[in-house]
Amino acid sequence: MTDQDGRLRYRLLTGPDDAEFCRRVSAALADGYRLHGSPTMTFDGQRVVVAQAVVLDDGAPG
Repeated sequence: MTDQDGRLRYRLLTGPDDAEFCRRVSAALADGYRLHGSPTMTFDGQRVVVAQAVVLDDGAPG
């Protein structure tokens, strides 16, 4: 599902645990998303891979 601007309401950002991943999460937050749950980490045998879910509120009163 998307909002009126075509943005996905839920995104799962994944990637290596590096500064670029942090920039992607920061950009999503600046774009109006909020963190959803805790980040997760795993090791794929070569590097640490992280994931963070972000959600976009629909603007409807709670």
